[in-house]
Amino acid sequence: MTPTTPRRYGGMSADQRAVQRRESLLEAGLDVFAATGKSGATMTAICSRAKLTERYFYESFTGRDDLLQKVLDGIADEIRQAGLAALRSSTGTLEDRVRNAISSFVTILTEDPRKGRVAMIESAAFEPLRTHRRAALRGFAQMVADEATRMYGDRAWPPHQGEINGLLFVGGLAELVTAWLNDEITITPEEIVDAATYQFTSTAHR
Repeated sequence: MTPTTPRRYGGMSADQRAVQRRESLLEAGLDVFAATGKSGATMTAICSRAKLTERYFYESFTGRDDLLQKVLDGIADEIRQAGLAALRSSTGTLEDRVRNAISSFVTILTEDPRKGRVAMIESAAFEPLRTHRRAALRGFAQMVADEATRMYGDRAWPPHQGEINGLLFVGGLAELVTAWLNDEITITPEEIVDAATYQFTSTAHR
């Protein structure tokens, strides 16, 4: 008996279409959550923005909170990958690499304000995203501590002090970006990068 060949629509397989629907829902979740916050980011509103039915929503997510966590994870992954690529580049001085890593963080959250609002503001407004956001920031703080140890070697702080410094640095940078997004401070993204670069290179080692 000849095996049945999976039907393709528009040149895409069933798996590819499922991936496309998932990405459409994630993009819609980013749009709606950034624009309306928790109250407006309902499953119905997200499906409407994505032009998909609830049937397809449950194909990829267990519920609204699951999708919003995945949206937050996507932003965090983008920042992490860009930051590590900059820090581990073989070009430029150590300060150049630090500046480029911090710039990638600030740029991702300010050039697309949707990502900034979701990662810095809306996700802090309710559970379970508040806890999820704190865990992400702790993860970034540990990354900062680990990278400082790799870059500064014998001059780096011991692990406990490195963790403290990482939390102070990430928390302060997050608050600066949040203040900028809320129009609470007269500062440019470039000035945020300058200040954070000076802070890191001054305090990440003995």
